[in-house]
Formats: sequence, structure tokens, C-alpha cells
Amino acid sequence: MNLIADLREAVRTIPDYPKPGIQFRDITTLLGQPQAFRRAVDELVQPWAGQRIEKVAGMEARGFILGGAVAHQLSAGFIPIRKKGKLPHATVSIAYSLEYGIDEMEMHCDAVSKGERVILVDDLIATGGTAEGAVKLLQQQGADVVAACFVIDLPELGGAKKIEALGVPVRTLMRFDGH
Repeated sequence: MNLIADLREAVRTIPDYPKPGIQFRDITTLLGQPQAFRRAVDELVQPWAGQRIEKVAGMEARGFILGGAVAHQLSAGFIPIRKKGKLPHATVSIAYSLEYGIDEMEMHCDAVSKGERVILVDDLIATGGTAEGAVKLLQQQGADVVAACFVIDLPELGGAKKIEALGVPVRTLMRFDGH
């Protein structure tokens, strides 16, 4: 079986969500299929198996699911990156651009040590604003962001290029045209 075709088939497309003209790529169907979920995690892990990766960072909320599984497979710690005001301990934050404005995300101030090798994981990269903010937040705290990994890339929206411009390689498992 073809990995890309199998994983693409496991992703549900919801037309006109959250607004007309958007083709929403929903990975909850992939997460609900044990074989597809396992294959996606294995493929996200594969390039770093056997390498020293100390932490995996995941962005709220699907990045928590995927990032936790990747961290487990790599025997690494996990860093939750959340919307402002959701973490209970002292935090560091960064503002990032959304399609229609600015938001803030944060992580615990002691989540990463200087020089720790970190992989960022999320379900999808579109315009890249959230991922760009997460990479900058990790780098500001001294992390060596080894890569940013996503199940899906929407290349027409240019997000992967924003991350690569920060000196961070991007790994995606599949691409969908349009947005």
C-alpha cells in the first residue's frame, strides 16, 4: 500500500468550513483509525529515530496528540505550547499573526533548557503564523529547533517557507492543493 494515498484517504475534507471557499482538512478521522494514526506517527518519527532529541513541542490541540505520540516514540519529553492564560506555572509568551489579527501563545518558562534539541509537531501547516510563533518562542528560550513536522502541508499558503526562513527544516507527510 502507498503511504501517502493511505494517509490522504484517512483525512476528511469538509467544504466551506469555517467559511465559504475553505476546504478544511480534518485529521480526526486519521487519528480514529489505529493503523493510519500509527503510520503517521511512525513517519513523523522516522528521520530522528536513534538521534538525540530531548523534547518534542506540540501546539494546542492536535499538536498535543501527535506530539505526545512522537515524544513517546523518541523517548523525549513533551512541551505543550498553549494559548495565553492556560498554563498554571510561570510562562514566557509570544504574539503571532493570525489570518485576521494577532494572538498570543505561551509555554512554561522552564520547559526547555538552552541547547536542547527540539522537534515541533502539529497536524497541519497553512499560513504558518502559529508555527512561526512557536519556533521563535522555542528559539528565544535557547532551544535548538531541529525540525518542524506536520502531517499536512497546504503549500499554496506558504507556511512551510516561513519556517524554513527561520533556519528550521520542515517535514510533511502529504500536501493538499488549495486551502
